[in-house]
Amino acid sequence: MRRSLRLRRWQKAALDAFETHPRADFLTVATPGAGKTTFAMTAALRNLAHHPHRRVVVVAPTQHLKHQWADAAADFGLQLESSWSAADGMPRDMHGIVVTYQQVAATVPHLQPLADDAFVVLDEIHHAGSERAWGAAVGEAFGAAAHRLALSGTPFRSDTDPIPFVRYDADVAVADYVYGYGDALHDGGVVRPVFFPAVGGHMEWTAPDGALMRASFADPLDRVGASHRLRTALSPHGELLATVLRQANHRLGEIRRAQPDAGGLVIAMDVDHARAVCRLLERLGVSPTLATSDEADASDRIADFAAGKDPWIVAVRMVSEGVDIPRLRVGVYATNIVTELFFRQAVGRIARWQPAYRRQKAFMFLPDDIRLRTLAHQLAQERTHSLARREADGDQPPVALDAATDDQLSLFAAISATPEMDDAASGIFDDAHPEDLIVDAADMGAYDIELLPPPALGSDHGVMDGGSRRRRKRELRQQNSDRVRIISHLSGLTPEVINARLNADVGVASIADAGVRHLERRLAAADTWIDRL
Repeated sequence: MRRSLRLRRWQKAALDAFETHPRADFLTVATPGAGKTTFAMTAALRNLAHHPHRRVVVVAPTQHLKHQWADAAADFGLQLESSWSAADGMPRDMHGIVVTYQQVAATVPHLQPLADDAFVVLDEIHHAGSERAWGAAVGEAFGAAAHRLALSGTPFRSDTDPIPFVRYDADVAVADYVYGYGDALHDGGVVRPVFFPAVGGHMEWTAPDGALMRASFADPLDRVGASHRLRTALSPHGELLATVLRQANHRLGEIRRAQPDAGGLVIAMDVDHARAVCRLLERLGVSPTLATSDEADASDRIADFAAGKDPWIVAVRMVSEGVDIPRLRVGVYATNIVTELFFRQAVGRIARWQPAYRRQKAFMFLPDDIRLRTLAHQLAQERTHSLARREADGDQPPVALDAATDDQLSLFAAISATPEMDDAASGIFDDAHPEDLIVDAADMGAYDIELLPPPALGSDHGVMDGGSRRRRKRELRQQNSDRVRIISHLSGLTPEVINARLNADVGVASIADAGVRHLERRLAAADTWIDRL
């Protein structure tokens, strides 16, 4: 049966450009929150309608994003296995797989035959240039793909290693379609206007040579000195970070009066720093969610936070890119990473639009470091220009745009990181921004397109249409594993012997090769075995 999908104006334009593109490679740069996943899955589904034999391979930056891609694909009826390993091959009951760039580097010989004539999505393609081995592996693994759709949430350049399948002009990556933050604001209903309260202070630290250093953010320093000053400002043992967190928590509390599930994100420097930030937030009476790479259940914690109403999540890098938590309205930039790419990705976490709310200002609190201030100013200019253009077009109530820009980047520069300044600072937002910015989606444009269902995968479906076969298989594999442990305990047989017998009973070589129906029959066989013991 045909079904329709409503695309945003930019998604329809990008889809048209992709489908008429003469080359196998297509790079789309779209601001975080614009809907790159929907665009990519629509392109894949339409392509598979004409090439039902073709498989889909998605490459994502992190383990968490692998599962997020698989869940998003299931909404389109595309079944992608995000727990794939090199020993599995292409699952017969799935339309494709999702892997990380790190996996690609380790499994090139196994991925090459699977990617031959495949539809490949390279999410946040700039990661392929972060390590020479990753870029080489991506180029080798997917060279024979039918289509390579590369995505990025940030305009980027290659200052070191070139990224495979990307065209360059004077070392700058050339995108085939660009949809920026300013464009999204002008369209309305895509991203939020983000403001950047910048907190200043006076820092003291000891240099590597033992010298005692003192500086405010207004003092000129060389690169090393500026780095030391920023790290000092972000120390959990000083007063500045505690003050920033207090102000951010106050702002979040005000937002939660109108949006009870609004959340905040703190991006920390490292795992120890993230734990220290959690302790500071706990002193404010909140219980934050901690999500770091050394936590085995980090992905589950992020998913639970995204679906819940808890106020704060603290992470290092895991929530800085690609993770979709639309209820995030406040951010604290508590990391010493000062690259444009990372900064824009971080801001993108709090910029995602929620249709249920009309007033959606977001705030990214940051130390008043000149490098961060410059990056914030660039985004603020995009925001101001776009909102001013909407006002001129008759779509935006008049607001004090110049005042908003000055307040966010200049007024807070005089705030000292001392407790006695905190109470005064907490009220500045209302004085600086007397009117809420109202952004409507009325003029954003929408296009309804018809989609054919994905290619059939044989008789072993086992889930309702629109459901996630990956999730169902994971549940069944866990249940099968539990049964094997019970049988081993009751019979004394090794798990290897038990697995071999159960696999033989249902006619599969391994549990990794088993479809949903196979796993269900295997579970029934295990239960029968247990009943006989």
